[in-house]
Amino acid sequence: METTIQPLDGSPSGPNPYAPYRSDEPVSVKSWLITLVILMIPIVNIVMLFVWAFGDSANLNRKHFSRAYLLWALIGIAFYLVLFAIFGAVMISALSEMPV
Repeated sequence: METTIQPLDGSPSGPNPYAPYRSDEPVSVKSWLITLVILMIPIVNIVMLFVWAFGDSANLNRKHFSRAYLLWALIGIAFYLVLFAIFGAVMISALSEMPV
């Protein structure tokens, strides 16, 4: 009969069998192609980007790619909002100067 010694705080000793899987292996070409096809599907692409960017089980390469992709999307949205505000201000100014 084998006995195991538990630490005093009650936590199990040894590696955690329930630790999330995290792969640091390079992503294969096939996996990248599947990733890019998934990113072409509306709504699913946004959900999967967040899952890959902030999930524990995503490949490290895909995690960094997703975070960079989301950052570029955020920069693009901010750029278009600034552009829209400038265009709106110009249009309001032009319309207010028009004779009725």
